Amino acid sequence: MSGVRGARLVAAGVVPAELVLGICLLAGVRVPAAVLIGAEGAVLAALALEAVVLGRLWRAGRRAGAGRREATGAALRTVVPEGVRRLLGHEVRALHSLGLWVLRRRHAVPEGALAAPYTGPQTAMMYGLLFVSVVETVMLALLIPWPVVHRILLVVDVYGVLLVLALHASCVVRPHVVGVDGSLRIRYGALFDLRVPAAAVAAARVERRYPGGKSVRLHPDGVLDLSVGGQTTVTVELTAPVGFVRPLGGRGQAHTVRFHADDPRSVVAALTPVRTAPSPSRDLPG
Repeated sequence: MSGVRGARLVAAGVVPAELVLGICLLAGVRVPAAVLIGAEGAVLAALALEAVVLGRLWRAGRRAGAGRREATGAALRTVVPEGVRRLLGHEVRALHSLGLWVLRRRHAVPEGALAAPYTGPQTAMMYGLLFVSVVETVMLALLIPWPVVHRILLVVDVYGVLLVLALHASCVVRPHVVGVDGSLRIRYGALFDLRVPAAAVAAARVERRYPGGKSVRLHPDGVLDLSVGGQTTVTVELTAPVGFVRPLGGRGQAHTVRFHADDPRSVVAALTPVRTAPSPSRDLPG
């Protein structure tokens, strides 16, 4: 059991540390090359430890009579914390979205529904981050003299560049969706997905706000902000609180949702169709 506890601690510690490092790079913080090398080495060591412990648990499950899929699922739930499992799931969905992007397809947009893109405020930033990641990969390849370390970092960095591209692709192929029945699906790439039934939509309006803080933020008054590039453009008031799941598994309920759409007027128009009142009757001449 000590090996399992160690693997869980490693999984719970190394992945968040890698995320913090990515956020620093995104914010323009200059990270020394030694720190980058140490971080990538820690990730590889963590993956090796996880593989060993998972293999032992999988074999134990198989000896106990579990099928291959059941043994794999049980081993993953034992070793990998929920937050890390969700991150890995987001990563798989992002890579799948990259394939859809290449094929010029969109994910889960039914015929007749309105697809509402939201990537406008972040596109320049994402391509800037992609450029920085490519430059970093090239610079490390030129600066590191040790062949083994050079090859390992090259693989890790190229995969990092692929993930940045996949994150942007997931936002492109997974737009917000207003269904033909008036339902609303609010998404942010592979990280966030909130479904609002048509009956739960009380009102919608165009409203540009700059909430700041986290991209997914629930205020004490029950207002949920899903901002892109630090802004929201659509406010939807609900008839009753709707539950949602945060990217790392946390749950909450919101009675008002504010999110960004590149064309907010079309979203609001689709959510609030014009109801034409019957024309008043006219007295016929006697």
